[in-house]
Amino acid sequence: MQDHLDQLENQSVFILREAYANFKNLAMLWSIGKDSTVLLWLARKAFFGHVPITLVHIDTSYKIPEMIRYRDQLAMDWHLTMVYGQNKDVLDRGETFPNGKITRLQCCKALKTDALRNTLSGEWPRFRLNLQTGKYEIDKNKDPYTGVIVGARADEEGSRSKERYFSPRDKNNEWDVGDQPPELWNQFKTDFAPGTHLRIHPLLDWTELNIWEYIQRENIPITDLYFDKGTGKRYRSLGCYPCTTPVESTSKNVAEIVAELKTGKFANIAERSGRAQDKEDGGGLETLRRDGYM
Repeated sequence: MQDHLDQLENQSVFILREAYANFKNLAMLWSIGKDSTVLLWLARKAFFGHVPITLVHIDTSYKIPEMIRYRDQLAMDWHLTMVYGQNKDVLDRGETFPNGKITRLQCCKALKTDALRNTLSGEWPRFRLNLQTGKYEIDKNKDPYTGVIVGARADEEGSRSKERYFSPRDKNNEWDVGDQPPELWNQFKTDFAPGTHLRIHPLLDWTELNIWEYIQRENIPITDLYFDKGTGKRYRSLGCYPCTTPVESTSKNVAEIVAELKTGKFANIAERSGRAQDKEDGGGLETLRRDGYM
């Protein structure tokens, strides 16, 4: 008899296979966090140990260094097609928060939204990991990605609850929240007008607890930034280090995080409460997401 995790896994695998069967030039966003790493694990299951979809990471250059080391090591170990993009012009000019005299939201737009849109479109250079040398090289493939698979969950943040499994954007990646197709009784719209960009969300109905229970069951390797290293603090959500703060927690492993979540310790505390850009956007990310943010 299947349990709830089995049902979630089956649904996600089905969505991944439907996406791969119906859309060309797919990419999968990998933020290096727990959700997108679970998504990567599910993709390996969906395609029998192989991930036939290019992974894209938007590198703001402000990620915690341990995250980048973890990304590259796992990509090498699992033989992944790994690409990153970034807003190099803005970084070279130093027009970033907090030193560039701009707000957090302006920084997010430049380093995340603009970088994502132009990386997916092929307008800006992409850098591909050479699995033989372990170094990144200019990606010769400049074809646009017309669909991108994302590890967003409806319970994680307010604007994400308005998403669909197959969520259309226009050719500029802009999101009309009021123009979302109905998805009833596991019937999904996969036929969209030419020029539509698709965001695909296989984890939409998972919860934070589900994610950690699945990591525990499957023994999925994740960065140890999520665990207390003797400071009484750990990260609950990972982002750029100037704008992300850890939470108070003594959980030192996955089992302890699962037990902690089951106590309801964070029941009234948003998962992304440590992400400062959410607070500047009125407690959510809808402004950024309408413009094409992750």
